[in-house]
Amino acid sequence: MNKFLFVLGFLAATGLYAVQTPVFIAHRGESKDAPENTKPAFQMAVDRGFGFECDVYLSSDKRVFSFHDSNLKRTTGVDMPCSKASWTDLVSKIDAGAWKGDQWKGVRPALLEEILELARDGRYIYVEIKSGPEIVPYVKEIFAKQKNATPKNALFICFSKEVCSELRKQMPEYKVYWLVGSYKGRGDKRTPVTAEEILAALKETKAHGVDMHFDPKVVTAEMIKKVRDAGYEFHVWTVDKVELSLLATSRGAQSVTTNCAKEQADAIKAMNK
Repeated sequence: MNKFLFVLGFLAATGLYAVQTPVFIAHRGESKDAPENTKPAFQMAVDRGFGFECDVYLSSDKRVFSFHDSNLKRTTGVDMPCSKASWTDLVSKIDAGAWKGDQWKGVRPALLEEILELARDGRYIYVEIKSGPEIVPYVKEIFAKQKNATPKNALFICFSKEVCSELRKQMPEYKVYWLVGSYKGRGDKRTPVTAEEILAALKETKAHGVDMHFDPKVVTAEMIKKVRDAGYEFHVWTVDKVELSLLATSRGAQSVTTNCAKEQADAIKAMNK
């Protein structure tokens, strides 16, 4: 893999080849430099020129807010499932930033309506739905009440086929990508996901494409071509090494979700100097 990067860098340095920057999506916002899934992390991604990914849950009082884990504990210290937490009484008051550094003390999770204020044409907000299909009507209502986020700059991703199908039914104007890992099963029963399985899931859900974990042994150029030739999109996550991002892009991946978008973009700029 380092040889691949060395060759690209050499070609760029000699002027024979310009290394193209992948379409980077900032994972949970610019999560290397700011607390994940908070407004500052999302704002940082926008200020740096990137699209970003956010994870959202439905609170017990029916507010849609940003958080990754199913439990609030890891980044807030509050041991409570997101689905059981009330935005009014708890989530809006917890500290989701202090774990990242003193400068982030007091930062809270963000409401979906606050996140959508950051929508910009020319890049995408990837809204990952972490709750079940019950969240979709609330998401639809929030989108309907605002003007910044449109089908040109916002889309949905989800591991749940049921949720993907429901999003396609209730919000047909927006793109939906099915999220999937590189492998299915565990232990001795762990096997790579195939292009045929991806295509079957996309046909079932009517999703526009797949967003797949990038294991270069599994996600080959042949796999990506097969899916794209069938009329679907192919995106990958979460890639934090520039050589892997470039490899995924060279194989046909249309975006790369990463925790360090600026760091990788800067490395590619340096190659082209």
